[in-house]
Amino acid sequence: MLRRILRVFSPSSTLEGMLAYPEGKRIYREFHSLRREQMDQDALKVINRLNRHGHRSYLVGGCVRDMLLGRRPKDFDVVTSATPTQIRKIFSNSRSIGRRFKIVHVIFRGGKVIEVSTFRSLPDHRFEPGKKDDYMLKRDNQYGNPREDAARRDFTINAIFFDPRNESVIDYVGGYDDINNKAIRVIGDADISFKEDPVRMLRAAKFAALLDFNIDPGTLKGIKRNKNEIQKASTARLLEEYNKIFRTGRSFQIFQSLAETGLLKAMLPEAWNASDAGKSDFADSSIGRRLSIADKMLDEREDLTTIIFTALLICDLVSDVFTGQVKGNITEYVRQRMLPACERMQIPGKDRDRLLQMFISQTRFRHSGKSKKSRPDVFRNKVFFYEAFMLFKIYTLSINDEESIQKAMFWEIGPRGRPPEVNKIISAFPPRRNQRRNGGRGGQNRSGGNRPRKNRTADKQ
Repeated sequence: MLRRILRVFSPSSTLEGMLAYPEGKRIYREFHSLRREQMDQDALKVINRLNRHGHRSYLVGGCVRDMLLGRRPKDFDVVTSATPTQIRKIFSNSRSIGRRFKIVHVIFRGGKVIEVSTFRSLPDHRFEPGKKDDYMLKRDNQYGNPREDAARRDFTINAIFFDPRNESVIDYVGGYDDINNKAIRVIGDADISFKEDPVRMLRAAKFAALLDFNIDPGTLKGIKRNKNEIQKASTARLLEEYNKIFRTGRSFQIFQSLAETGLLKAMLPEAWNASDAGKSDFADSSIGRRLSIADKMLDEREDLTTIIFTALLICDLVSDVFTGQVKGNITEYVRQRMLPACERMQIPGKDRDRLLQMFISQTRFRHSGKSKKSRPDVFRNKVFFYEAFMLFKIYTLSINDEESIQKAMFWEIGPRGRPPEVNKIISAFPPRRNQRRNGGRGGQNRSGGNRPRKNRTADKQ
């Protein structure tokens, strides 16, 4: 009760109290390194055209943050005073998307997209006394001005604007200083912010690991107080964040941060309880060791799908399949053991089937294959073989099982064992040096199918 009363009268309970610079601090080009030449030229075209139509427009968010850090942004996002309807009228090559956040995609040649959003204001409930738990954002289409838009963003480092007209950085929330100090700081009241959008807690851990920043002490305390709010988050958004994390090559560091804040236990209690993550340092835990090995493989351009990472998170639930100690129906054992975690993560049915096949296949890797069903040439042609094998290899490396590691070397992997998702990932990678220019990653046979490579042993995977 006292905390709620204090919150109503605290500085962060007003818009001005949330802003380090209520009138906006402009950092001109003499004091930073950002230049128009560094920017995406199509994004600048969008901004210039909006400006010509009388709409204030800036670059915002991660692209400004990354450029200030000397990194090359993946995306350049634009924010403007124009409404989505006005943006659509200005750009015929555009479409509106989103329910909760109405934004416009301006589409250029080759399918390239520049995302344009309208300045938004803080939700009405932000400053209403008496609110208890009803902070979660359901709709967010109240338009506002730049300082309101900055205040409603997740972290100070993501709330900085760049004005290409005079190459100035505009900061309302102290994000420029936090970038220089390498700090992840929530904007305003941490309790309200994390109740509005619990996924922000996961993103704080992600940014800290990816940028090598520290989470601000006040923000960290807010995460620990509100960690169970993550269970109210949209499962679709959580899955999206998981998949982004798996592709970073730093999943170990991110999940280590999630473990230290208590978020990992709140997000995946079944997997947490089945592992030893709560009983030892995360780096020495079963989950930590597996993720660390997977990150190294990804860094070496091994082909790991998101479903492999998902299996690495929850495989302690079915640990008996790796030791061959399952009694009775192995399929039913795996299905029942992984069901709660799959439901919590809202894993789609087709991915659950893939996980099921990956887990029940683990015992096959320990045998050279006396029966026709488990013969290597038959097993290797299964669509789930590649993912099942990579799971087996990472698991055996994580427990330093020399006998199983030797057995892993028995298995040769050809492209036919890879599902379409893996081949899609592979095609995005630049070719390795020893690849034939015309051969790629396996040629085509006369019938149009993939031709397995010869002499590609498991330890090369």
